[in-house]
Amino acid sequence: MIIDLQYLPSLEYFVSLLQHDNIVIEAHEYYEKQSYRNRCIIQTTNKIDTLSIPVKNGNSKVLIRDLKIEYHQDWIRRHWGAIHSAYGKSPFFEYYSEYFKNIIEKKPDFLFDLNLELLSICLKLLRLEKKIIFTEKYEKNVEGDFRSKIHPKTNFLENGIYQPIAYRQNFGSEFVPNLSILDLLFCQGSQSLKILQSSIVNEQTIIN
Repeated sequence: MIIDLQYLPSLEYFVSLLQHDNIVIEAHEYYEKQSYRNRCIIQTTNKIDTLSIPVKNGNSKVLIRDLKIEYHQDWIRRHWGAIHSAYGKSPFFEYYSEYFKNIIEKKPDFLFDLNLELLSICLKLLRLEKKIIFTEKYEKNVEGDFRSKIHPKTNFLENGIYQPIAYRQNFGSEFVPNLSILDLLFCQGSQSLKILQSSIVNEQTIIN
Protein backbone atom coordinates (compact mmCIF):
# COMPACT_ATOMS: atom_id res chain seq x y z
CA MET A 1 0.00 0.00 0.00
CA ILE A 2 0.99 3.61 -0.45
CA ILE A 3 -0.25 6.26 1.98
CA ASP A 4 0.40 9.84 3.06
CA LEU A 5 1.95 10.70 6.42
CA GLN A 6 -0.55 12.14 8.88
CA TYR A 7 -0.34 13.86 12.26
CA LEU A 8 -1.25 11.44 15.08
CA PRO A 9 -3.54 9.56 12.69
CA SER A 10 -7.01 8.16 13.18
CA LEU A 11 -7.96 4.58 13.96
CA GLU A 12 -8.99 4.16 10.33
CA TYR A 13 -5.41 4.93 9.30
CA PHE A 14 -3.95 2.26 11.59
CA VAL A 15 -6.56 -0.30 10.59
CA SER A 16 -5.44 0.20 7.00
CA LEU A 17 -1.79 -0.27 7.99
CA LEU A 18 -2.61 -3.48 9.83
CA GLN A 19 -3.46 -5.27 6.61
CA HIS A 20 -0.18 -4.67 4.80
CA ASP A 21 3.32 -5.83 5.65
CA ASN A 22 5.07 -3.15 3.60
CA ILE A 23 4.05 0.48 4.04
CA VAL A 24 5.08 2.88 1.30
CA ILE A 25 5.03 6.48 2.50
CA GLU A 26 4.46 9.12 -0.16
CA ALA A 27 7.46 11.41 0.12
CA HIS A 28 7.16 13.35 -3.13
CA GLU A 29 3.63 14.73 -3.11
CA TYR A 30 2.69 18.37 -2.75
CA TYR A 31 1.27 19.40 0.62
CA GLU A 32 -2.52 19.26 0.70
CA LYS A 33 -4.31 21.83 2.82
CA GLN A 34 -7.22 20.91 5.09
CA SER A 35 -6.13 17.29 5.27
CA TYR A 36 -4.94 15.11 8.14
CA ARG A 37 -1.32 15.76 7.20
CA ASN A 38 -1.17 18.50 9.83
CA ARG A 39 -4.24 17.86 11.98
CA CYS A 40 -5.77 15.28 14.29
CA ILE A 41 -8.99 14.91 16.24
CA ILE A 42 -9.33 14.23 19.97
CA GLN A 43 -12.22 14.13 22.43
CA THR A 44 -12.26 16.76 25.17
CA THR A 45 -14.67 17.43 28.01
CA ASN A 46 -17.26 19.28 26.00
CA LYS A 47 -16.53 18.58 22.37
CA ILE A 48 -14.50 17.00 19.62
CA ASP A 49 -11.38 19.12 19.19
CA THR A 50 -9.28 19.47 16.04
CA LEU A 51 -5.59 20.13 16.66
CA SER A 52 -3.85 21.74 13.67
CA ILE A 53 -0.14 22.38 13.19
CA PRO A 54 0.56 25.73 11.49
CA VAL A 55 2.95 25.46 8.54
CA LYS A 56 5.02 27.89 6.51
CA ASN A 57 3.98 28.62 2.93
CA GLY A 58 1.04 26.25 3.22
CA ASN A 59 -0.81 28.18 0.52
CA SER A 60 1.99 27.61 -1.97
CA LYS A 61 2.89 24.55 -3.98
CA VAL A 62 5.36 22.94 -1.56
CA LEU A 63 6.68 19.39 -1.59
CA ILE A 64 5.71 17.61 1.63
CA ARG A 65 9.37 16.88 2.51
CA ASP A 66 10.13 20.60 2.27
CA LEU A 67 7.16 21.87 4.30
CA LYS A 68 8.35 23.61 7.46
CA ILE A 69 6.44 23.92 10.72
CA GLU A 70 5.59 27.41 11.97
CA TYR A 71 6.73 27.85 15.57
CA HIS A 72 5.97 31.55 15.98
CA GLN A 73 2.52 30.42 17.03
CA ASP A 74 2.61 28.60 20.38
CA TRP A 75 0.80 25.57 19.04
CA ILE A 76 2.82 23.09 21.11
CA ARG A 77 1.42 24.46 24.37
CA ARG A 78 -2.07 24.54 22.87
CA HIS A 79 -1.87 20.96 21.60
CA TRP A 80 -0.27 19.46 24.66
CA GLY A 81 -2.60 21.40 26.95
CA ALA A 82 -5.60 19.98 25.08
CA ILE A 83 -4.15 16.46 25.09
CA HIS A 84 -3.34 16.60 28.81
CA SER A 85 -6.77 18.02 29.63
CA ALA A 86 -8.47 15.33 27.56
CA TYR A 87 -6.42 12.31 28.62
CA GLY A 88 -4.48 13.22 31.75
CA LYS A 89 -6.69 10.97 33.87
CA SER A 90 -6.79 8.12 31.36
CA PRO A 91 -5.51 4.74 32.58
CA PHE A 92 -2.44 4.69 30.34
CA PHE A 93 -1.58 8.38 30.01
CA GLU A 94 1.30 8.22 32.48
CA TYR A 95 2.83 5.27 30.61
CA TYR A 96 2.70 6.69 27.08
CA SER A 97 2.44 10.46 27.26
CA GLU A 98 6.14 11.29 27.61
CA TYR A 99 6.94 9.56 24.33
CA PHE A 100 4.68 11.95 22.45
CA LYS A 101 5.53 15.01 24.50
CA ASN A 102 9.26 14.53 23.95
CA ILE A 103 8.88 14.16 20.18
CA ILE A 104 6.72 17.26 19.82
CA GLU A 105 8.93 19.37 22.08
CA LYS A 106 12.01 18.55 20.00
CA LYS A 107 10.57 21.02 17.49
CA PRO A 108 11.63 19.38 14.24
CA ASP A 109 11.83 21.80 11.33
CA PHE A 110 9.76 19.75 8.92
CA LEU A 111 6.21 18.40 9.24
CA PHE A 112 7.23 15.21 7.45
CA ASP A 113 9.89 14.44 10.07
CA LEU A 114 7.53 15.11 12.96
CA ASN A 115 4.80 12.90 11.51
CA LEU A 116 7.24 10.10 10.74
CA GLU A 117 8.64 10.05 14.27
CA LEU A 118 5.15 10.09 15.76
CA LEU A 119 4.05 7.27 13.48
CA SER A 120 7.11 5.23 14.48
CA ILE A 121 6.40 5.56 18.20
CA CYS A 122 2.75 4.68 17.65
CA LEU A 123 3.73 1.48 15.85
CA LYS A 124 6.19 0.66 18.63
CA LEU A 125 3.60 1.19 21.39
CA LEU A 126 1.10 -0.91 19.46
CA ARG A 127 3.80 -3.60 19.09
CA LEU A 128 3.13 -3.54 15.39
CA GLU A 129 6.11 -4.32 13.18
CA LYS A 130 5.92 -2.89 9.68
CA LYS A 131 8.50 -2.26 7.00
CA ILE A 132 8.33 1.40 6.03
CA ILE A 133 9.80 2.58 2.74
CA PHE A 134 9.50 5.89 0.90
CA THR A 135 8.60 6.74 -2.65
CA GLU A 136 11.49 7.84 -4.85
CA LYS A 137 9.26 9.93 -7.12
CA TYR A 138 5.62 10.87 -7.44
CA GLU A 139 3.45 8.59 -9.54
CA LYS A 140 -0.16 9.47 -10.17
CA ASN A 141 -1.46 5.95 -10.69
CA VAL A 142 -0.23 3.25 -8.31
CA GLU A 143 -1.62 0.02 -6.96
CA GLY A 144 -3.01 0.08 -3.43
CA ASP A 145 -3.34 3.86 -3.37
CA PHE A 146 -4.46 5.19 0.02
CA ARG A 147 -3.14 8.73 -0.50
CA SER A 148 -5.78 11.23 0.65
CA LYS A 149 -8.26 8.37 1.01
CA ILE A 150 -8.44 9.01 4.76
CA HIS A 151 -9.49 12.64 4.77
CA PRO A 152 -11.52 15.07 6.93
CA LYS A 153 -14.00 15.54 4.06
CA THR A 154 -14.59 11.79 3.66
CA ASN A 155 -16.74 9.88 6.14
CA PHE A 156 -14.91 6.73 7.19
CA LEU A 157 -18.03 4.70 6.40
CA GLU A 158 -17.55 5.53 2.71
CA ASN A 159 -14.10 3.95 2.63
CA GLY A 160 -15.05 0.53 3.98
CA ILE A 161 -11.79 0.21 5.91
CA TYR A 162 -12.74 0.69 9.56
CA GLN A 163 -15.73 -0.58 11.53
CA PRO A 164 -16.00 1.01 14.99
CA ILE A 165 -15.50 -1.25 17.98
CA ALA A 166 -16.58 0.62 21.10
CA TYR A 167 -14.21 0.91 24.05
CA ARG A 168 -14.35 2.95 27.25
CA GLN A 169 -13.57 6.60 26.56
CA ASN A 170 -13.14 9.46 29.02
CA PHE A 171 -16.18 11.58 28.25
CA GLY A 172 -19.78 11.23 27.24
CA SER A 173 -22.21 8.35 27.23
CA GLU A 174 -21.92 7.66 23.49
CA PHE A 175 -18.84 6.18 21.86
CA VAL A 176 -17.08 8.52 19.42
CA PRO A 177 -15.42 6.51 16.62
CA ASN A 178 -12.28 7.15 14.61
CA LEU A 179 -10.49 9.65 16.81
CA SER A 180 -6.71 10.04 16.88
CA ILE A 181 -4.75 6.94 17.88
CA LEU A 182 -3.96 8.86 21.10
CA ASP A 183 -7.52 8.25 22.28
CA LEU A 184 -7.20 4.49 21.93
CA LEU A 185 -3.69 4.24 23.36
CA PHE A 186 -4.36 6.41 26.41
CA CYS A 187 -7.69 4.73 27.16
CA GLN A 188 -6.90 1.10 26.35
CA GLY A 189 -3.13 0.66 26.46
CA SER A 190 -2.04 -2.89 25.70
CA GLN A 191 -5.51 -3.79 24.39
CA SER A 192 -5.23 -1.22 21.60
CA LEU A 193 -3.90 -3.57 18.93
CA LYS A 194 -6.60 -6.14 19.64
CA ILE A 195 -9.28 -3.46 19.23
CA LEU A 196 -7.75 -2.30 15.94
CA GLN A 197 -7.66 -5.87 14.66
CA SER A 198 -11.33 -6.26 15.54
CA SER A 199 -12.07 -3.05 13.64
CA ILE A 200 -11.04 -4.41 10.24
CA VAL A 201 -13.83 -4.51 7.68
CA ASN A 202 -13.99 -7.57 5.44
CA GLU A 203 -10.71 -7.42 3.52
CA GLN A 204 -12.47 -7.89 0.20
CA THR A 205 -13.80 -4.34 0.50
CA ILE A 206 -10.31 -2.88 0.89
CA ILE A 207 -7.84 -1.86 -1.80
CA ASN A 208 -4.88 -4.24 -1.79
